[in-house]
Amino acid sequence: MSGVRRRAAAPSRAGFRLGDGEAIAGAAVPQGLIRAARKSGQLNLSGRELTEVPLHVWRINLDTPEEAKQNLSFGADDRWWEQTDLTKLILSSNKLKCLSDDVRLLPALTVLDVHDNQLTSLPSAIGSLENLQKLNVSHNKLKDLPEELIQLKHLRSLLLQHNELRHLPHEFGELNSLEELNISNNHLSSIPSSFAFLTNVLQLNLAHNQLKSLPAEISAMKNLRQLDCTKNCLETIPPELANMASLEQLYLRRNKLRYLPDFPSYTVLKELHVGENQIEVLKVEHLKHLNSLCVLDLRDNKLKSLPDEITLLQGLERLDLSNNDISSLPPMLGNLSHMKFLALEGNPLRTIRRDVLQKGTQEILKYLRSKIQDDNLISPNGELPVTAMTLPSQSEINLHAITALKTLDYSEKQTAVIPDEVLSSVGNNPVTTVNFSKNQLTEIPVRITELKESVSDVNLSFNKLSSISVELCMLYRLTHLDIRNNFLTSLPGEMETLAKLQIINLAFNSLPYQEEWEPCWIVPCARRGPAEQACPTHLQWPQRN
Repeated sequence: MSGVRRRAAAPSRAGFRLGDGEAIAGAAVPQGLIRAARKSGQLNLSGRELTEVPLHVWRINLDTPEEAKQNLSFGADDRWWEQTDLTKLILSSNKLKCLSDDVRLLPALTVLDVHDNQLTSLPSAIGSLENLQKLNVSHNKLKDLPEELIQLKHLRSLLLQHNELRHLPHEFGELNSLEELNISNNHLSSIPSSFAFLTNVLQLNLAHNQLKSLPAEISAMKNLRQLDCTKNCLETIPPELANMASLEQLYLRRNKLRYLPDFPSYTVLKELHVGENQIEVLKVEHLKHLNSLCVLDLRDNKLKSLPDEITLLQGLERLDLSNNDISSLPPMLGNLSHMKFLALEGNPLRTIRRDVLQKGTQEILKYLRSKIQDDNLISPNGELPVTAMTLPSQSEINLHAITALKTLDYSEKQTAVIPDEVLSSVGNNPVTTVNFSKNQLTEIPVRITELKESVSDVNLSFNKLSSISVELCMLYRLTHLDIRNNFLTSLPGEMETLAKLQIINLAFNSLPYQEEWEPCWIVPCARRGPAEQACPTHLQWPQRN
């Protein structure tokens, strides 16, 4: 029955394939491992100095085990006919130069790991492994991939890094079950446009290649969260990249970029790494939509200054400006309240004392904030001092936020009245967000109705409101309303006219639940930090058709 060739004079080596004049390729494969693999469906042969895979490994589920021929009484543990099909085969860290077409004899494989060998090609029979979900052929010497690879319709993870690939099959996009794809450290100069069909990929690593451009079609990878293009030859990024609405991490270090990529208003990007490029200037159009950004790496570029618009990045936690040509920082940088790490070494800074720089991020930000206060002691014409009765100057109203982010922000002023100058500053700009939180308001500004054609998000939290005015109910585009931490005891019936309202946050008020608020449902508060262990609820309206 067995198709395994063996020598009668060497029973201890039974089951291993021998070639004329060759060493015993399978001598490093103990029979105990083979027996265990028949039970578990997993076989790990890594680090065994194998120069080829023994035939009996490929035929593990086909041939009658040698021990079955020598023992006719079987216990429960020796029922070889009840063996499990091999689903996981690890051949990593050996000396394999090729894989046999006999790989087709293991059709149940879901994992095949042959990384860290000397493979120069893959057999066409690889395409017959129809159940394969993970293929790791990294750290080999592959120069191309067989076209049959695209037959692996269930493949989820494909690791090809550290090979010698110069091109990929044009039909590569047919691997549309892929979720992880790593092709870094190869010699690729282009990416097939068929990548547009890899819509399930979450992580794509193209680092350390020779890419001069990215295909616009890559924007169709709608679920991509992490894209790594480090160390290529990219001079520009296609604007279509902005359509990748799920992208959270973008690595573009060590390229030839002169500007930041453009992103749309709905980007959820959290990390942007563009260090070691040739960026000379930051423009407002490159910053205005990055309001979800937490990490910005700009080290080793050619920046001479930072724009005041850097304050649009309100969620920024880490900013690396090392090794640029920056001589001064905008004082408004000190208002980035979430900043935890600011790297400035390697810049010719002249406006901040060395002892301040040496004290670290928080002291630098504190120093910058003090400069803002000093500047505010002088009015715009440089003559009149600011008094307690002075209306807010243009410098206190974030005009860039109004024009670029469509946001009117006058929060944390501890004011009882929103000055007319603030609402007048909107002009004809279609503001969508209003933030008047953390003040002392006892009533909602009447002039808020002037924004009814555009505003959809209003934050009035942490004030002293005891009622909701009719004016607020005229904001017919309103979808989100935050009025937590006030003194509300009831809601006006006019709120039913807010047909687009989806979520209203009523936490920390004095509102009893009332049936007349229906149709609605109560959902738990999303935030339960240490200070909100007994957090009340949100009142949430369903989306109306």
